[in-house]
Amino acid sequence: MTAGGRKERSRDHYYWLTAFLAARGAQTTTCRAIAAFITFCGIIPLALAFGSPGASGTWDRWVAVVGGVAAFAMAACWLRSRWPARITSEVCVVVGSLYTAIATLIQGDPVVGLLGSTAFAIVGGFVALFHSMRLLMFMWLVGGATIVVLAVRIAETNPALAVCGALLVALVNAFVVFACRTLLRSINSEAMFDDVEPLTSLLTRDAFAEKVATLMSSRARGDDRYLAVAVVNLDSFSLLQDMAGVVAANRARVAIGQQLRETVRRVAVLAHVAEAEFFIADILTSDDPSPFVERVRATIATSPSRLTASIGVVSTPLSPLAGHPPYDVLDELLGIATTAMRQARREGGNRVKQVLSPALAVLDRPSGGAWESEESA
Repeated sequence: MTAGGRKERSRDHYYWLTAFLAARGAQTTTCRAIAAFITFCGIIPLALAFGSPGASGTWDRWVAVVGGVAAFAMAACWLRSRWPARITSEVCVVVGSLYTAIATLIQGDPVVGLLGSTAFAIVGGFVALFHSMRLLMFMWLVGGATIVVLAVRIAETNPALAVCGALLVALVNAFVVFACRTLLRSINSEAMFDDVEPLTSLLTRDAFAEKVATLMSSRARGDDRYLAVAVVNLDSFSLLQDMAGVVAANRARVAIGQQLRETVRRVAVLAHVAEAEFFIADILTSDDPSPFVERVRATIATSPSRLTASIGVVSTPLSPLAGHPPYDVLDELLGIATTAMRQARREGGNRVKQVLSPALAVLDRPSGGAWESEESA
């Protein structure tokens, strides 16, 4: 993968995983779990601050109270109906790391503080899954300094406990981060990034072409069916991005991608190929793709962003396509659908332009040849 690809992956990592969770219906559960962890991490220092052997003085108790209020506020961010923006999540990590350090250092008994520093493992696991190594290094720096200070305090009375306790806490933190990064790599493999667009977790253009070519080759033999290819372009997307910002625009694309995934049939092929453009391909039993594309148009119009879409769709019988190079066929169909989409935009947007059974130049070429030989081989 190129350096540019690695930068793209790093930049969109948070939103890619957001879309990955949304695609599997796990976004709400994840938000609630994160909110629960933050809440408990805020309650525990409060309980220790007002109990034995809690914080040593009134000032320390006020620090615990302020930190607890901050923890509850952060938890509330994760209980809202919308997934938090990346900057909100990063602020939660920074504040959570600092509060964990303060809450453990104000404990009258450093052993209790060292035990509490295992909370860094929760923060570290979250950062390892959702954020960059730079933020993880910040969290480790804060956590490492905290553990060292607590270990020094314990060493004044029990050096062996200080060394063993600090090593154990450090190993727990390191193992959690290692496990989370390993899990992330397993779902974040090169193959997945080759096939999946990072932001929306939909197919890339190349993966779309490959899957549609496979679909055409497997279904074109004698089936009295039709291949429908649609090009969907979001109207006024650049205006939304200029007025509401990149974060809002990314949220709109993720939400629309998720809704399109829920709208099209399971066997349909769906891709996000440009900033405001989606491709859809499906096999229909009729040459009229109106019900299919009208559902798509209505889905986008009722999305939270309230954007509309200009859609160009082309429908062609499958049988005549047999024996012709599927990638060439698809390129021509996409060109026709794109032209229809642009016409819909010129007419004001929020509409569909259809092209039914067009004469395809690729069908004028002799079928068979190298393609047929490769297929039969």
